[in-house]
Amino acid sequence: MFIKKLGIKNFRNYNDVEIEFNSKKILFIGKNAQGKTNLLESINYLSTLDSLRAKTDSELIKWGEEFCNIKAEIQKIDINIDLEININPPAKKKLKINGLTKNKSSEFLGNLSSVCFTTNDLLLLRGTPDDRRKWLDLAISQIFPAYNERLSKYNKIRTQKNNYLKNLKGNINADTSLLDIWNEQIAITGSNIIFIRINFLHELQKIAKEKHNKISNTEFLTMSYNSTIIGDISASEKFEYNNEYILENFKLKLEEKKLEEIIRGQSIVGPHRDDVSYFINGIEAKKFASQGQQRTIVLSLKLAELELIKEKINTNAVLLLDDVLAELDDLRQNFLLDAIGSETQTIITSVDTLHFKDEYLKDVEIFEIKDNCVVHK
Repeated sequence: MFIKKLGIKNFRNYNDVEIEFNSKKILFIGKNAQGKTNLLESINYLSTLDSLRAKTDSELIKWGEEFCNIKAEIQKIDINIDLEININPPAKKKLKINGLTKNKSSEFLGNLSSVCFTTNDLLLLRGTPDDRRKWLDLAISQIFPAYNERLSKYNKIRTQKNNYLKNLKGNINADTSLLDIWNEQIAITGSNIIFIRINFLHELQKIAKEKHNKISNTEFLTMSYNSTIIGDISASEKFEYNNEYILENFKLKLEEKKLEEIIRGQSIVGPHRDDVSYFINGIEAKKFASQGQQRTIVLSLKLAELELIKEKINTNAVLLLDDVLAELDDLRQNFLLDAIGSETQTIITSVDTLHFKDEYLKDVEIFEIKDNCVVHK
């Protein structure tokens, strides 16, 4: 997979920029706050339909403008594909592939696969459960585009259920027949999400464990999925139950928590409350791992994502590295750069070229970002 051209208009700090890429190794350099990350964010948005930093799409639009546009020409195996997104709130964003409008996100997702590694990812372990769920969901959607729609459906049902619970105002004697309908729907959609997450983590851990051990030599990485429905599930072993097992337990748990949810006025169990835990030699990394150990875990996860995408969709994802080299020591820097295959298009942001060996810079295409402009060096 190769991005040949990128175009953005009214996106973040940029007016109208078009960049042509002629190399597998791209480096954006420039001082801080010039917009290097914004370029990676536009690529990531084409890949995931989700922003690295913005809570709403309207935040992506340049101040004073009404819309923004992102487009790219990519080469996937031997096929050229034109992707385009137009964001113009409050209207629904328009998705186009080769000039044809697509109404479903699942039709758009999967055309450009990417793995993004930012300095914020280095805080993944010590961040919130929501941070880890978002990472997991975005990683899954790179391989299974339909997953994004399933997650969206679940969240819509959960919102409707929460609105209903709020209207009950804690009245446990109210008619709850409508709540039973919401619970049936939320159990069906939610159990499928949990099942996919658990199996994805199992596949990911097999690769991440190997990557982690190569960096640390004596440390072994394991993970578990912390479910509010079926408890903690180790990713080391293949999940032995089917989706029906989760569904039945989901229904039982909803019935068990029914009165509590009415009193609290919100959904308190389900994949929206789940988490992921990481362990080094059986010890929970969030509580006891050093900063270096935590960074090794995240680095291993990102490289495992890259390899798993290649394994599942038979093409390399684009790797986006946002200023992470400055945050890694020499050992982890070298491991990261050496682990990237020659067939993987890698787009890196950095203040300068000091973190790169001369050997790596031989065939790098460099762009300097300054005053909202992108200049080929």
